[in-house]
Amino acid sequence: MDLIHVRAVSPPELTERVEEFLAGDPYVLNLIVQRGASRDPDGDSVACDVLTGAANEVLRGLRELRIDVRGSVVIEPVDMAFPGRASEDALRRLGALSGAPVWEQVEARIRSGGRYAPSFYLYLVVAGLIGSVGIVTNSQILIVGAMVVGPEYGAIVAVALGIDRGDRAMARRGLNALLKGFLLTITVTFLFSLLIRGFGFESRAFKQGLRPVSDLINTPNFFSFAVAGLAGVVGIVSLTEARTSALLGVFISVTTIPAAAAISVSTAFASWSEAWGSLIQLLVNIAVLIVVGALALRFQRAIWRHVGLKQARSGGPA
Repeated sequence: MDLIHVRAVSPPELTERVEEFLAGDPYVLNLIVQRGASRDPDGDSVACDVLTGAANEVLRGLRELRIDVRGSVVIEPVDMAFPGRASEDALRRLGALSGAPVWEQVEARIRSGGRYAPSFYLYLVVAGLIGSVGIVTNSQILIVGAMVVGPEYGAIVAVALGIDRGDRAMARRGLNALLKGFLLTITVTFLFSLLIRGFGFESRAFKQGLRPVSDLINTPNFFSFAVAGLAGVVGIVSLTEARTSALLGVFISVTTIPAAAAISVSTAFASWSEAWGSLIQLLVNIAVLIVVGALALRFQRAIWRHVGLKQARSGGPA
């Protein structure tokens, strides 16, 4: 059974309305109210479990009561619960809505990936360096490793969420982090590639022009758009459903870090057409991922809104 645990601090003058609202919802379980139990902020402690499929409606009601402004609300996932008969009956009434995402949790996951601490840029640079070694040694394994290390997808999805929610500041921060991060990565990786060329560390095949790995990266085509689009859809769905394994597959699918590394390596080895192709590959992947991500978020909201309205007409939660 999918549940979330809600902990709230309510001002005393608001607690009665909050308790009445929660007690009247059939999808709220294990409601506990403790008067005067909270400090910082001071108030009454309110806790309950909510069936995930009905959580959006419950959280919306709490926001309408302004408990998130006048008090505080904390949401926690419930890893395991032993359902009673009442909760089983409530789950049956939910029907298709039992699988609905909790949008506050989804956005919290995306926002957490949109924090650009120094480690964000460090991971990006290290991923670019690993990618450059993979290119000059024709090692596909190292290219995959660079894709997994790269943190750029968190910023890309944060931009998509900013566009979807009309949050220009969030979108601007994400784009700024991507611009600075990739410029830094390309610069450092270019200097590293100059060292590789200067000391002759590149593989014999690479030196002779046999570059199957870089050729795949610096030749953008229809499949570049297709894979980036599909990865964008899967990435948003995996974030919505908290599926880590699917999200890892997205990291391995998108050609962002490899393209940045290929720009640096190609420039260091004076392969100007390859550098240009890699730049186009990088821009195409980022643009498609952002656009598809924003559209996928909006489309999912619309689908679940339709399911909710259909459920409401049949007597379930909206």
